[in-house]
Amino acid sequence: MIFVDTNYFLRFLLADQEVQHHTAKMLFKKAATGEVDLFTSLIVFFEVYWVLASFYKKEKAELVEKLEGLLSMTFIDYQDHDVLVSAVRVFKETPLDLEDAYNLVYASANGASELKTFDQQLQKVYKKTSE
Repeated sequence: MIFVDTNYFLRFLLADQEVQHHTAKMLFKKAATGEVDLFTSLIVFFEVYWVLASFYKKEKAELVEKLEGLLSMTFIDYQDHDVLVSAVRVFKETPLDLEDAYNLVYASANGASELKTFDQQLQKVYKKTSE
């Protein structure tokens, strides 16, 4: 198993450094054909989001497109894959940021009977989704 860190995903998505983009692309092609097994963590996924949003100033629609693209790479084992897929959908459809969308979905997926937060936007979306 090979762990994939943030910078591999970023170079692949942004194609801003030709050699590194090619290296990442080749690794992903090997994984797609079953030559290697890849996995990554929640931290890496959220770091990709954070770098794209804060450093590269990507708009929400482009963020969603890139994150959905990563999650569609079924040859990579993502920690909490199903929760991440749902969180990206909630992020896309609501005013929540990805972190709050993830927490909302994670709480629901793990049987939370309530969500306690001082974040009014999160509370509003929670109420809508739990009705």
